[in-house]
Amino acid sequence: MPTESPLPRGLLDADALPLYAQVAARLMDDITAGGARSGDRLPSERVLAERYAVSRVTMRSALADLADRGVIESSPARGWFLRSTSAGTGADGGEETGDASAERPASAPGGRSVQGFADHALRHGLAARTRVLSSGVRPAKVQEAEELRIAPGAPLFEMRRLRYLDDLVVVVEHNRLPLALCPRLADTDFGTASLYATLRTATPGQFPRVADYSVEARQPTAEERELLEITDVTPVLVATQLAYNQEARPLELTVAIYRGDRYRFRASITD
Repeated sequence: MPTESPLPRGLLDADALPLYAQVAARLMDDITAGGARSGDRLPSERVLAERYAVSRVTMRSALADLADRGVIESSPARGWFLRSTSAGTGADGGEETGDASAERPASAPGGRSVQGFADHALRHGLAARTRVLSSGVRPAKVQEAEELRIAPGAPLFEMRRLRYLDDLVVVVEHNRLPLALCPRLADTDFGTASLYATLRTATPGQFPRVADYSVEARQPTAEERELLEITDVTPVLVATQLAYNQEARPLELTVAIYRGDRYRFRASITD
């Protein structure tokens, strides 16, 4: 369970921050000043949006920002709460596991944010390692341009990586992102750098907030068997994700090929 951490202050003038970040900072100040305790429930998004005179979309982004920092968490159909400090449970109340398997939680409405592979490893105390298979910039194809809402032929950063947890191979990732949103992608060594951490340093910062996510099972190709070290009948799970940033703009199109015995997908279903 992440420990509570305050928002960084004094790094930028408040007016220079995105509106959602300004609201998140004000809400954090109010939580601290009010003496709130772990487990306390926050007012509804509607009430908070009215209190801070912003739209519910902006308020939702502010809440997601605090959730990313481990300050608050959401409970489906119940709202937002100050994160509990008790150990041994995940954000959804499920029991933490210590094995080297990847677990991808789905985004709950108004709640959990999109989590990167490195962030997942850090949260679970696992050692992440990456082998970059290929990376570079090329023109976007028509279908890619449609999904990412960019012009066909616009610069697209593309990368294929093999990802490990505690030195066990878990997934082959194929990432595609509009280069214009973060030009430094082309010059970053993602053998050691985190993709999402790099996106957060862009100007303006790029924060994955929600994603369309689908998973299907199939048999691996010969290349996938070799890369994922599959020697038996283990299937692969193909996860396709289109992540959107804080402005609801498509940010990242990823196809991830997981070893079926080292991946678990969980989701909360609401009305």
